[in-house]
Amino acid sequence: MNITIVGTGNGGTTIGADLALKGHQVTLLKTSDALHNEHFKTLAQTRQAEITENGTSRTARFAGVTTDYTEALRGAELIILFIQTNYHRPVIHKLAPHLRAGQCVLLEPGYFSTCYFLQATRKDLTIIEAVSSPIDCRIAAPGKVRVLFRNVMNSFGVYPKAKRPHAVQMLEALQYPYRLMDNVIEAALHNPNLIVHTIGAIFSIPRIEYTDGQYWMYREVFTPHVWNIVESLDKEKMDVLERFGCKRMPYVEACKRRNSQDQTADAMDVFFDYADHSSPKGPDEPDSRYITEDVPQGLVMLEALGLALKIPTPTCTGLINCASAAMKRDFRKEGRNLRSLGPASVRRILADGQIQVQVCAE
Repeated sequence: MNITIVGTGNGGTTIGADLALKGHQVTLLKTSDALHNEHFKTLAQTRQAEITENGTSRTARFAGVTTDYTEALRGAELIILFIQTNYHRPVIHKLAPHLRAGQCVLLEPGYFSTCYFLQATRKDLTIIEAVSSPIDCRIAAPGKVRVLFRNVMNSFGVYPKAKRPHAVQMLEALQYPYRLMDNVIEAALHNPNLIVHTIGAIFSIPRIEYTDGQYWMYREVFTPHVWNIVESLDKEKMDVLERFGCKRMPYVEACKRRNSQDQTADAMDVFFDYADHSSPKGPDEPDSRYITEDVPQGLVMLEALGLALKIPTPTCTGLINCASAAMKRDFRKEGRNLRSLGPASVRRILADGQIQVQVCAE
């Protein structure tokens, strides 16, 4: 399959290398010079990346590595968006003129960015929103990436629902185990980073600063009292999902579904096993994407949907307030709300899923 991956950071490079080794023709598109410039320079010069997993290294070769949208998207059957969700909206508008009917777009993850595609284009696309990336990974050095962990199950929502057979065909070709969710709203709110990145990073700020970044959030921060906050925020998320007609699924149960081959295991044990043995180090500074992405793109969206549905979200609101104060930024102004997502786009998604709820204006 001809695949274009938008983004050449940790996830984009690693997934691109993994898919290239599976026999796909993969082109990488870099959308800005904000991050990973030396890494991209190496990729562009060599058109290859070294991927290491469980002590074994392999070299993947790419069909192309570019910053040119026209070049990157020419002939693409599947486009995988693998950039921070803060930048989805402007990048989607740049992608739109180059898209054509029949193409499939996969968002890794989505955070409800289907709405931005509906704003940017009327072309007949299949849009798949993933809950998270199928691989935890990091850039080890320019041109080299390291696999930390592979999910045993990956959940996706599809818009429109009529395109689900096409989406399944595309997902099967990627050879990642998958599970289809009811809709893209369910996929958006089950992004695990909405829960663990935000709470973990906000409550880690003193520790990160004290240790000068020598810190392992997943191993250190989720003490019993912090876990009470996780459960409180998780309840608010499930309250919103339930109003949209989705089944209640706690964060730890979703974590077990993603991470454990043994679905009879205790869900809390699965989370802490991942935290102790497979999670990434960091964040190494308070001003990280754990806050600057997942607060405005995740928590602000959850709060906005709660307001629209008249569902209280006091824990979510408090976390946004704390993060905004700590970073001296207005994350609500930066983040996703009904105005930025577009009421008309939200209504189209609700109608496609036959979701009978009244969404009030903010």
